[in-house]
Amino acid sequence: MPVAQEPENKGHQRTVAQLVEDIQTLTKEIQALYCLDAIPWILGYSGGKDSTAVLQLVWNAIAALPPEKRTKTIHVISTDTLVENPIVSAWVRNSLEQMKAASLAQGLPIEPHLLQPEIKDTFWVNLIGKGYPAPRHQFRWCTARLKINPANRFIRDMVRANGETILVLGTRKAESTKRAATMEKHQAGRVRDRLSPNASLPNSLIYSPIEDWHNDEVWLYLMQWQNPWGQSNKDLFTMYRGATADNECPLVIDTSTPSCGSSRFGCWVCTMVNQDKSMEAMIQNDQEKEWMQPLLDLRNELDVEDDRDRRDFRRLGGNVQLFERNVNGEISVEPIPGPYTKEWREIWLKRVLTAQAEIRHHGPEQVHDITLITPEELSEIRRIWLEEKHEFDDSLPRIYRLVTGEPFRDARPGAENSLLGSDEWTVQKSVTAMSCT
Repeated sequence: MPVAQEPENKGHQRTVAQLVEDIQTLTKEIQALYCLDAIPWILGYSGGKDSTAVLQLVWNAIAALPPEKRTKTIHVISTDTLVENPIVSAWVRNSLEQMKAASLAQGLPIEPHLLQPEIKDTFWVNLIGKGYPAPRHQFRWCTARLKINPANRFIRDMVRANGETILVLGTRKAESTKRAATMEKHQAGRVRDRLSPNASLPNSLIYSPIEDWHNDEVWLYLMQWQNPWGQSNKDLFTMYRGATADNECPLVIDTSTPSCGSSRFGCWVCTMVNQDKSMEAMIQNDQEKEWMQPLLDLRNELDVEDDRDRRDFRRLGGNVQLFERNVNGEISVEPIPGPYTKEWREIWLKRVLTAQAEIRHHGPEQVHDITLITPEELSEIRRIWLEEKHEFDDSLPRIYRLVTGEPFRDARPGAENSLLGSDEWTVQKSVTAMSCT
């Protein structure tokens, strides 16, 4: 099997002729690996430059095979966290639709899949419903729920059905020193040429065709080779140019993958970094994207350094944990903050619904139907407030009507069956206030 050679001098770019030669070698390598066995391929696609380059390489290589050798399905998976940057989310959805049509027209065994987190794992269900505070490095609760679990669930299903799978990823050593070290470590454990073991997912091997490519080489390939499923790589470049000079959000399959918050194409609600430079740049550089300002405002409101006044003194399970706090030599014993209070969970719900309404009413035509929080999420939040937090005043329908002017229609069976309501909640609050005086 032909094997693409690592550049002899990592510090210098290859010539165009050398890149062309590497692409030709990679094409033969991809074809040989594909035809070697019946192990299904899963290709991670984020919509960014690296995953686009890898998919383009694989697509062209398989298209060059005789039809009788295209026997193995290549599953292209992309994870929609439901809080993706709306520009990128629309780009990815459109790309997947084009892939599906193009693969059918060209007779290629390429199947795109758009994955999403389970309703119980979505960002707003956990933040507004359960009261989880905005993610921080000490409590990064979002990555596994939104990104890792949907991808891993798909991969594990494929392993159960086929015994093994090969993950094709656009990871590159040049992305960061940490990424290079991780890839070198996995590379040392290879049992087959170019296929690295995956520590977090047994019976799955990782194939990274462009692991030794530099950033400029990726763009050169995308600009000089036509996109085979009809998407414009020049439009992709324009989207990058409109934001800051970072990397796109990769397919996340374990916690060693860098947070998408520091990348170009992350979640718009991400508080893992100090500021969302990509969204700020998009708004600043393009008047047509000023409609995203409510999203940036909401993200910034979530990202406060000290949010103890917004949170309960009890942990989520109801217990109280104390810690010793030292501020400028003054020592105090305080409770470890728990989830957002009822008041602040309701405030966040209002903020999200208000941002959604503002964009629908004042944004361009293509975002008039934008959804920041789905009806299914609203239904689950309402269930959590009623059944788990026992907040029987059932405030969600009232807030929804207040912001949208429309009644909330809950599709959950039995959702409207309640013995207690806002009147009883008011009475309970009055009795509690009297007993405290």
